[in-house]
Amino acid sequence: MSEEKSLEELKADVLIKLRKYRLLKKEKVKDIMHYFIKVPKEKQKALIWCIPKEGTVGIAVVKNLEKVMKEKNMERGILITSGKYTHAARVNAKKMNIELLPKIFPSFDIFKHKLVPKHEMLTQKERDQVLTQYKIQPYQLPEIRASDPAVKAIGANPGDILRIIRKSPTAGTHIAYRYVVE
Repeated sequence: MSEEKSLEELKADVLIKLRKYRLLKKEKVKDIMHYFIKVPKEKQKALIWCIPKEGTVGIAVVKNLEKVMKEKNMERGILITSGKYTHAARVNAKKMNIELLPKIFPSFDIFKHKLVPKHEMLTQKERDQVLTQYKIQPYQLPEIRASDPAVKAIGANPGDILRIIRKSPTAGTHIAYRYVVE
């Protein structure tokens, strides 16, 4: 009989799929599920921690993750929990190159819903082509918040440009570009 996956593990699976990470290894240490992944876009190794508790996650957990990242020679960390993060945890996580996945991150592929269009991050070459074609600066594009669920799902950061592809009954396919802001 196989063991049920926790909500945090489902979120990790969705995160890995949507951001096109490559899973290297998966192991459970105490109650925490560790996912060792490779981030192809940045050519980095990262560690995802799934903490299955509803309580508040503080600075101690973030420091423990940083310690394990250093031991395992990982450049980035991602923390997934159903609880809340303290202010100190949020502030220090950025300095330690740790992403705190919000509680509201979906445990399913949001892009499978018919009302959510496809979102893609532009490569540097595509970005230059779009800006040259329209003779604009990135800040002149319509904005999309970094907290948007689709932006979080694909791992875009402020300063990135997204291509949003919508199906339209009259236009066939409509492409829009958005500039990611804080």
